[in-house]
Amino acid sequence: MSHSTASDLSAGLIRVSAELLPTPGTGRAAAESFVATTLAGLYDDGLPVAGSTRFRGGQAAADAALASLRIDGYATGRNEVFPERERSATALSPYLRHGLIRLVDVWDHVRSAGRTRDADKLADQLLWQEYARHWYARMGHTTKQSVRWGQDPSEQPASPSLRSTIEPGMACLELTLDELDDDGWIPNQSRLWVAGHWTVREDRHWQEGEDLLFRRLLDGSRAANRLGWQWAAGTGSTKPYGFTRWQVEQRAAGLCATCDLVHQCPVENFPDDPRRTAVEQPVELRGSEQPERYAGPDVPLRVAAPDRVWLTAESLGRDDPALRAHPDLPAVFVFDEALLERLRLAPMRLVFLVECLAELAETRGLELYRGDPVAILTDLAVAVTYAPVPGFRRRAARIAPAEIHPWPWVFRPNGGSVVSFSQWVEDTVPDRREASQFEPPSARASEAPTRHPASGPGHELPSDPPHRA
Repeated sequence: MSHSTASDLSAGLIRVSAELLPTPGTGRAAAESFVATTLAGLYDDGLPVAGSTRFRGGQAAADAALASLRIDGYATGRNEVFPERERSATALSPYLRHGLIRLVDVWDHVRSAGRTRDADKLADQLLWQEYARHWYARMGHTTKQSVRWGQDPSEQPASPSLRSTIEPGMACLELTLDELDDDGWIPNQSRLWVAGHWTVREDRHWQEGEDLLFRRLLDGSRAANRLGWQWAAGTGSTKPYGFTRWQVEQRAAGLCATCDLVHQCPVENFPDDPRRTAVEQPVELRGSEQPERYAGPDVPLRVAAPDRVWLTAESLGRDDPALRAHPDLPAVFVFDEALLERLRLAPMRLVFLVECLAELAETRGLELYRGDPVAILTDLAVAVTYAPVPGFRRRAARIAPAEIHPWPWVFRPNGGSVVSFSQWVEDTVPDRREASQFEPPSARASEAPTRHPASGPGHELPSDPPHRA
């Protein structure tokens, strides 16, 4: 692959060590073709280059999803899996993950609906997503390791896929993974089933399973995904999630009756709690004396006039602050070659991103590159919206943007504890009554046996791991 393309970048002819890409056409077929040819080598080539059957990338699809948001009935059906008509999961998370819908806007909409049980439950899910972003923004790569308890799994060969660890004919997990294959998304409860089966029943390292699911989810973020897997494994919470038939029967009425293993159910009984070991908890869990280090600026910071808007995967929407501040400037997006070669994401994730970018290119100038973002952007005067992830901070320090806009936090980080959701709410949410109760929504299910909560932290909405909206 040649990386010697030169392009006329405004003030003069600037040679960049990267490949300037053609602008993709709109539509699913054009996006799939762009990924298969232009981005070849940057994704998991063991999976088909096909878009999601349920989700399309782009602002129009995000707007339609938000317009269809129903708050009524949310509390009752948010953890339902089967039949699908019983679900009330919002399915906004792919759009929240990439900034096509801003979490703060959904929060404002839900809180304006009043203090109903449904609105409170949805607000809890949104708070969980904000908590995940605070947790990851502060902790960064430390979250690769167990943060509260160590895991002591049995040593087993690495597994090539999530599916390779389930018994054939197991309806609950086959239904879940079929949906993941088709849609690139599964509801919160299904994510818990996958994580609980992997970490507790199969006694495998949570990091391996987290990475496999992260690669597949359209809403995959290290913030939500890692936090959810640590919650399920018991390495970031007080106890692990023990996946059993009881949860399936509660959340997927009638599914067990269709299962080939209905009389030989491999998850019939509660599993033993996995072995856990004491670890030295990162000091950042308890608090930070410099929240501005990871919260980003609270007002736009300008050192020079920008000539482009740098878009990141965290913020691709119409309401990106840098885009809104400069409606007449072209945008630039870089497919980070080294990062994508390492992550080996499902091609479905890249199709979704390309659909977002193709739609944006219809309304403003857009330059797409494949290569090293630092090498490409260092000599440009870019405006950008701060992204609360360690990769952005590392690259921005070298690129030195001309202008940085604040990230649209729901609650700006203040250095309080992130050791648990309830403690974070107490330290960070100005009016604690904004949270209907002060613990992860699913850890409150009173009908569940006390040893193993019936549902998990709220990902229902926005990404990260076995949970999402």
